Amino acid sequence: MPRELVPARVQPAPHRTVSARLRQRGIALVLVMWAGVLLAVVLSSFILERHSEMLVMHNSLSMARAEAIADAGVQRAVWEMYRTDNAPDAWKRDGTVQHWTFDGVPVRVEIRDESAKIDINTASDALLRGMFLSIGMSDDEAAHIVDAILDWRDADSLKRPNGAEEPEYRAAGLPYKPANAPFQAIEELQLVLGMRPEIYRRIAPMITVFSRQPGVNPALASRDVLLAIPGTTSDVVDQYIALREAALAAGQPAPVFPQASMYTSGYTMVATVRSEARLDDGTVFAREAVALLRPTPRSVVTFVAWRESTASPPEADQSQAGGAQTASRS
Repeated sequence: MPRELVPARVQPAPHRTVSARLRQRGIALVLVMWAGVLLAVVLSSFILERHSEMLVMHNSLSMARAEAIADAGVQRAVWEMYRTDNAPDAWKRDGTVQHWTFDGVPVRVEIRDESAKIDINTASDALLRGMFLSIGMSDDEAAHIVDAILDWRDADSLKRPNGAEEPEYRAAGLPYKPANAPFQAIEELQLVLGMRPEIYRRIAPMITVFSRQPGVNPALASRDVLLAIPGTTSDVVDQYIALREAALAAGQPAPVFPQASMYTSGYTMVATVRSEARLDDGTVFAREAVALLRPTPRSVVTFVAWRESTASPPEADQSQAGGAQTASRS
């Protein structure tokens, strides 16, 4: 019988086998490269996220530390206000910047007795009017706004000649009426009919609701406050400030300001304290507190205001810190 023919197995060409293997290796290499790129992207994203979290945590810790140290400056100021030894290094309530160091961090502390400002609850009509005239208001406009302030803070509903009571507020389309009670905060003054934002911004640093004095303390008052005193002029005020600064530099009490005799008040038991801590990494926190001193064993101080303040610009001349008092605590 004839032998059955069996087809011979076709052997692939050697060059084709090598080419297929190379293609498979190339594809595998591309997949590995893409996997590496993807892994690198994921890893970079993870590292960036962790880095951002670390920065946030560091900033939070720095801010918390600066806040705590600024608050320590307020407490130090309260301690200073209770000193009775009249030592040369005692902190004064005249707004002088005191340089202090707490836990290696420099702190700037200022204390200013509230008698340096005009109390909008107890100031006389003439002093309030002088304040508005000193910032450039006309006589007529000053008369209207002073009467409106007096109508707001008095207990009755009787309208003064230039003032405003409930009907006037209603006619102006305002959804509120005068409190007929003392101002609780200086910000409440913005609700008085006729009080424009630009006027309030000008007088805000000059006023208070905490001194409860009919006048001001010339030994502590700023130039703007002194100019509000009826009968004063810029020349008279500047001359007095020069004498006051000279007396302060010589360690002597401030001279008398004759022009303020009818509007003079003494020190109070309330002072504004501003404390600012500045860390090495640039973190700054400023605290402003109004402290009511209560010389009782159970409660030596009550803070009637406690708020964060804006940071002051870095001092250009650090040499003035050389003669300042410094105390460290670890």
